[in-house]
Amino acid sequence: MVETSARLLRLLSLLQLRRDWASADLADRLGVAVRTVRRDVERLRTLGYPVDSTPGVSGGYRLGSGADMPPLLLDDEEAVAVAVGLRTAAGGSVTGIEETSVRALAKLEQVLPARLRHRVAALSSATVPLPAGGPTVEPDVLTAIAATVRDHERLRFDYVGHDGASSRREVEPHRLVNRGRRWYLVAWDVARADWRTFRVDRMTPKIPTGPRFAPREAPGGDVADFVTRGLDAALWRYRVRLRLHAPASAVAGRLPSVVTVEPEGEGTCLIHPGADSYEMIAAYLTMLDVDFDVLDPPEFADHLRRQAARYLRAADAVATP
Repeated sequence: MVETSARLLRLLSLLQLRRDWASADLADRLGVAVRTVRRDVERLRTLGYPVDSTPGVSGGYRLGSGADMPPLLLDDEEAVAVAVGLRTAAGGSVTGIEETSVRALAKLEQVLPARLRHRVAALSSATVPLPAGGPTVEPDVLTAIAATVRDHERLRFDYVGHDGASSRREVEPHRLVNRGRRWYLVAWDVARADWRTFRVDRMTPKIPTGPRFAPREAPGGDVADFVTRGLDAALWRYRVRLRLHAPASAVAGRLPSVVTVEPEGEGTCLIHPGADSYEMIAAYLTMLDVDFDVLDPPEFADHLRRQAARYLRAADAVATP
């Protein structure tokens, strides 16, 4: 009986390891006959584990989803990762999940071996969480959006922009991104025919969802970089538009990654830098050491004139030897 129970646990662990298993592969891993695997699968089913049979020449099995949540088997690293994640979620940015996370963590720590409890406790005692701040997201909103990402279904929602204006959007959701204590949705905006980033706490999804769509490639090939660049640019207080008298290839690697460089001709390109001050933008241009034209705004041109006059006064004040 002990040997059979241990084998059932080993079989359950294997089924959780990957999606599909051939009967012969399971039998080989367990060191038993295929007939024994079949009997063990039936035992797991009686215990409430939804093990589905997969079609095919050799046949196989897959651990599915059922009406109830059966016990899970976790290895040491997975158990520590879940415990740490629950501790983090207890003070996270998803509304109402804190108490649930604490309850789940208490259950997990109750059955953790002593060696793993010490590891989790050591990490907890060595870290100090920052107080939760900023907007939170309702769990049902987050899961509803995640489902549309998973199922490739269009999402309709009401959205409140940073200026307080409301709008109705329809998008092809691509990925959810968490940065700091905020959640963002990267999606293809159908009406604007372009990629957009939306703050989830400003979204009110509409049900039912829209039709299914064919997923597009990630914007720029990297969703995280796309969100980071967009957020950094959104924080700029001042923006300018310039023409550089240098090819795009010569300056692209010498500017911050958030600054876009548009080739205009063989010897010129357009850039759209921004910063918290005109002084910072001027400093970037000084380091580039190339000729440029100010296209917009006129206030930046006025700033450069004042700077130039200051430099000329400083230069004229130097005594000629």
